[in-house]
Amino acid sequence: MIETIQYEEVTQIRMSREFDGRPVYWVAAYLVDGLLIDTGCSHTAGELADFLEGKNLGLAVNTHYHEDHIGANHEVMSRFGVEIYAHPVAVPLIAKKIDLYPYQEIAWGLPVPTAVKPLPSVVSTAGHTFQVVETPGHCRGHVCLFEPNRGWCFTGDLFARENPKFIRPEEHMGETVRSMRKVIDLPSERLVLFTSVGKIVEDGRKSLRRCIDYLENLAAKIHGLHREGLTIQDIAEREFGGEHPFAAFTNGQFSTLNLIRSLLETTPDESR
Repeated sequence: MIETIQYEEVTQIRMSREFDGRPVYWVAAYLVDGLLIDTGCSHTAGELADFLEGKNLGLAVNTHYHEDHIGANHEVMSRFGVEIYAHPVAVPLIAKKIDLYPYQEIAWGLPVPTAVKPLPSVVSTAGHTFQVVETPGHCRGHVCLFEPNRGWCFTGDLFARENPKFIRPEEHMGETVRSMRKVIDLPSERLVLFTSVGKIVEDGRKSLRRCIDYLENLAAKIHGLHREGLTIQDIAEREFGGEHPFAAFTNGQFSTLNLIRSLLETTPDESR
């Protein structure tokens, strides 16, 4: 299942596996001036390639190595003969076969390993120049692409919502906040966020600041409760009413407990 939305010169491509006519989980890629940013999941690889026919695709970039961002790499490279680029840390991870949890195979599918190239510091198309901004936190080798003349920022999974309730176990919220601050400080009058969950956020700085405030206030509460002797499970019950239902579906990979652990491992000054 594919849906598209046009925003200025950017085409958002939302993709999801379909069950009984309904999407399982949306993930978004973006096409602008012949540049494809992320390739979505393997379940929709053929549909994405069909959509890209005749679109003068010139190259592609993976914002990071997770399966819902590289799933159509092989199809895109085979069909169009284009090069795909990713952060050097992500290159060997995209090139090897990965093991997935059942929920990952159901929602996104298993990507075919692909040989992508190390991403340079600048990506140029006929009409635009995109700066590569290193934004770790969600995972190693995560990047955003920033077009300063238009104020466009393609954020991958750096930002999904202003008040996250669960994260993956490898995420580091101190690094995430530092990366958000880096994006806020990018030199442009406006900042439009193009997110991988399908949101286009026109006042990106406001949303990022709200997210940072939320996380810093939550961290202060969590540290205080932990000093009082509450366990991580106690804190989840007190602050969130218990574990998020998404944890059961994802074998505990996306969980509130992971968010609390990460915030406890982050000192107040660490995110500055």
